Amino acid sequence: MPNDVKAIVSVAVLIVAAILAFWSGSPIRADFSTYVIVTAVFMILAMWIFPEAGVKKGDVKKAK
Repeated sequence: MPNDVKAIVSVAVLIVAAILAFWSGSPIRADFSTYVIVTAVFMILAMWIFPEAGVKKGDVKKAK
């Protein structure tokens, strides 16, 4: 995934997590706001650290 797309997804996830955690009308309980923020940050870090699964150019074997 290109870096600009990762950045946009990261910002969107942070905004949604912040809304869910701090909005008084949120569907989650107020006790879980910390878990929502920590989970969002964990998912963002994992997206940036771990590469996407895929096939590399030389890994494909030709069928005979």
